[in-house]
Amino acid sequence: MKSFEYTITDPVGIHARPAGVLVKEIKKFVSTVTVNKGEKSVNALKLMALMGMGIKQGDTIRIDVEGADEDNAAAEIEAFFKANL
Repeated sequence: MKSFEYTITDPVGIHARPAGVLVKEIKKFVSTVTVNKGEKSVNALKLMALMGMGIKQGDTIRIDVEGADEDNAAAEIEAFFKANL
């Protein structure tokens, strides 16, 4: 399993548009991606659950990537976060 932490810089956090684009990005991979905030964790492919976490600017989240392509997936997903969130 690969993990990384990221602090959200987008002024409105993870809302509908970036959450939808994130789900689309994650669908490229076979690995399972989990977003963790505090005690909560959700499968990153679950759009409504992801938005329901209430991730705001300044929140630090942990992304766990596990599966056959986890190295590549973790690197690309981290790059996505840096470019978009």
